[in-house]
Amino acid sequence: MEAFKTLLVAVDQSEQSNRAVGAARDLAGVSGGSVRLVHVREQQVIRAKGGGIFDVEEPEDVDQLLKEDIAVLKEAGISVSAELRHAQLGGAASQIIAAAKESSADVIVMGSRGRSELAALLLGSTAYKVLHLADCPVLVVH
Repeated sequence: MEAFKTLLVAVDQSEQSNRAVGAARDLAGVSGGSVRLVHVREQQVIRAKGGGIFDVEEPEDVDQLLKEDIAVLKEAGISVSAELRHAQLGGAASQIIAAAKESSADVIVMGSRGRSELAALLLGSTAYKVLHLADCPVLVVH
């Protein structure tokens, strides 16, 4: 498994994300690789009068999420780092792909809620977009 030395793991506050972290832990343990966690904090932009930029989630929730995921990986002896990125609502996939390129990731690991192709197309599934746009392999954990 020489190919998977750098694993980029996209995390959010879902059960699927927890399973993706577990899969990355196991894969990095076998390959001797390191894990880079990335969380994309989406922001809603309101352009109407009196609008502004509003976070979709609380900063404290993101901090706790990253701390917990880092602890899981460190406990398994995996070298881990984390990064927080920002994007407009619906722009998480492009930030995940950019983070993978910047870190020269050999694989992207992420969770998916398992929506149908039609639902993914209509709802804009992040996993669906990453699968189709990434230059490296993508492991999607359901």
